[in-house]
Amino acid sequence: MKEARRVVVTGIGTINPIGNNIEEYFTNLANGVSGAAEITLFDSTNFKSRIACEVKNYDWKDYFDRKEVRKYDRFCQFALISVTEAVEDANFDFDALDKERVGVVWSSGIGGLQSFYDEVMDWAEGDRIPRFSPFFVPHLITDIAAGHISIKYGFMGPNYSVTSACASSNHAMADALNLIRWGKADVIVTGGSEAPITIPAVGGFSSMHALSTRNDDPQHASRPFDVDRDGFVIAEGAGALIFEEYEHAKARGAKIYCEVIGGGMSADAHHMTAPHPEGMGAIKSMREALNDAEIGIEEIDYLNTHGTSTPLGDIAELKAIQSLFGDHAYKMNISSTKSMTGHLLGATAAVEALACIFAIDKGLVPPTINVESVDPQIDEKLNLTIGTAQKRDVKCAMSNTFGFGGHNSTMIFRKI
Repeated sequence: MKEARRVVVTGIGTINPIGNNIEEYFTNLANGVSGAAEITLFDSTNFKSRIACEVKNYDWKDYFDRKEVRKYDRFCQFALISVTEAVEDANFDFDALDKERVGVVWSSGIGGLQSFYDEVMDWAEGDRIPRFSPFFVPHLITDIAAGHISIKYGFMGPNYSVTSACASSNHAMADALNLIRWGKADVIVTGGSEAPITIPAVGGFSSMHALSTRNDDPQHASRPFDVDRDGFVIAEGAGALIFEEYEHAKARGAKIYCEVIGGGMSADAHHMTAPHPEGMGAIKSMREALNDAEIGIEEIDYLNTHGTSTPLGDIAELKAIQSLFGDHAYKMNISSTKSMTGHLLGATAAVEALACIFAIDKGLVPPTINVESVDPQIDEKLNLTIGTAQKRDVKCAMSNTFGFGGHNSTMIFRKI
């Protein structure tokens, strides 16, 4: 049997609520900085939830010219910004790179929702003659970011988008891992982007009672595992990773951050929005990732949880972790970086994969902030990395993301 090709990460990039590039993001992860504040992107006065984790000091004119930006919804802008940083970080020799062997597997849960809302409202409030922009459909479809990335760089390998709600970018990374393993590409640009801080998204999630309403104290609103958590804080941004076949990376002298060793996925088959109360789907997703990586539970040093700060979700995930890992659950570091970044929906797994790379690269586990009193349903012996980052030689990191519809996905990264 032919040995599977190994896959490594050779470039990373991001723009998110606590960092407009990798350096800022890693610094703020280490320091436990919250990205939450009052919403500025629209007037949220009459909304139940008036807080979000927005990208700070963002001006598209710093990245695009006026003609170019007309083609891009905000979620696509974030995708291109993060990928530009990742591609530059990978330091390709474009004259030598076989672009037919470079693909893009990108993700978004919602896509161009603001563009959709703007066009429909313009039509409804105007003379009702259907004068829609020719950019309307290309703005809103979730696959367009992958297309624009390939167009910018001339990458002609596999190219598509993955949409599975909040599990999307872990699914994209799992696909990217397998496409390289199977020999379909040597390099895959992967990750996800989202721009959901919009009237329809905030209104919709609010009506489901999914969002925190701690409007008077936004910086402490995202509080996974805390007894007083009351929902997630919606966020925007993007994370990009360059997955590359190991021998291909070695041959060109690439910097290697870590190895990508496993991906798992499952369905809860339980409820439209609520997780399985015993975390059965989460257990299967994590087990599948471990089996794919061909490692035992004792090799995981750090687990970045989905940990959205919802009453049901946090408990179900920790139950699943304890069920699968047994006593080793007490030996791992566990944290939720959503306590800092908020919840980026379809982009969240990509940004959290970068947090795992941070832990491996820096020997520092990012904290769970805003935990004042741990929910009594949670085992007090679990190390939830509360308050401050903790030093640890992280050889193997696992990252979970779960989405509406019962979608579960898990990725594993290892020091090399």
